Amino acid sequence: MTGFTTLSGKAAPLDQANIDTDQIIPKQFLTGVTRAGYGKHLFHDWRYLDLHEQDLNPEFALNKAEHQGAKVLLCRENFGCGSSREHAPWALADFGFECIIATSFADIFYGNCVNNQLLPIALASDKMDELFKQVAANPDTVFHIDLPKQTVTAGDKSFTFEVAEHHKQNMIKGLDAVGQTLEFDKRISEFEEKRLAWL
Repeated sequence: MTGFTTLSGKAAPLDQANIDTDQIIPKQFLTGVTRAGYGKHLFHDWRYLDLHEQDLNPEFALNKAEHQGAKVLLCRENFGCGSSREHAPWALADFGFECIIATSFADIFYGNCVNNQLLPIALASDKMDELFKQVAANPDTVFHIDLPKQTVTAGDKSFTFEVAEHHKQNMIKGLDAVGQTLEFDKRISEFEEKRLAWL
């Protein structure tokens, strides 16, 4: 995987709390065996007015012209709650998002994001208010995300965010769970050689 260091792009606002993984990617679309193709079904029940995904809901934020091409998604607390399906970050990434900024995240969803190079950033509610206001006033506001410095800048607003050091390094290095294991490949091989000799 490609590592994450910095990102610049517009943000789409989804000003709602407790958005669960069933809304992010409904169960009927969990049919693929790869990570691609889920973006079309992202927020299916909200993005479309029909079951066949032909009629877009013009009132839904992600469908509005001013938010097209956004790389950052703004949300409220407990984003990604519900089931542990890894398809949720797959769908968000396939749609084009590279960073989710919310008041808080469900733990398993947060880990799935990190494992799939989708940066989850948690900011206090008052800071989220300011970011939502910034996008409402100017939808073309460019967000600058700097993971090494742990900063979010949007217009004249700049905030720092917390991230566990091992999550930060895995994102920067582009490591998923398999990649993290392979970093210890030499030590694992040495252990196996000794174990075989002992047996």
